[in-house]
Amino acid sequence: VQLVESGGGLVQPGGSLRLSCAASGFTFSNYYMSWVRRAPGKGLEWVSGINSGGSYTYYADSVKGRFTISRDNAKNTLYLQMNNLKPEDTALYYCARNMGHTYNAYLNDYWGQGTQVTVSS
Repeated sequence: VQLVESGGGLVQPGGSLRLSCAASGFTFSNYYMSWVRRAPGKGLEWVSGINSGGSYTYYADSVKGRFTISRDNAKNTLYLQMNNLKPEDTALYYCARNMGHTYNAYLNDYWGQGTQVTVSS
């Protein structure tokens, strides 16, 4: 199993970024997936999740209305569109394969290496 994130970077407040996560080594379309982040000096925070078919999406209150999770099962890729970014969104963002159908920062069995998002003027 391999998960490889990309798309992070430095952006000004109010800007946008699109994160991608390329999955391999398992049947991507069978699994619920999540984005989880770790801000400097803080613990893991679950950000967003999506079911295996992509029809149901869920968000943490801190990002609701600004972030959009999606997936392309034909391309084995998970996405996170992040709009109206705020300095408090600065974190290392991980994609993670869910263990079952519960969305949680810790109930995931495989993780990528993370991609850094920095929101600063």
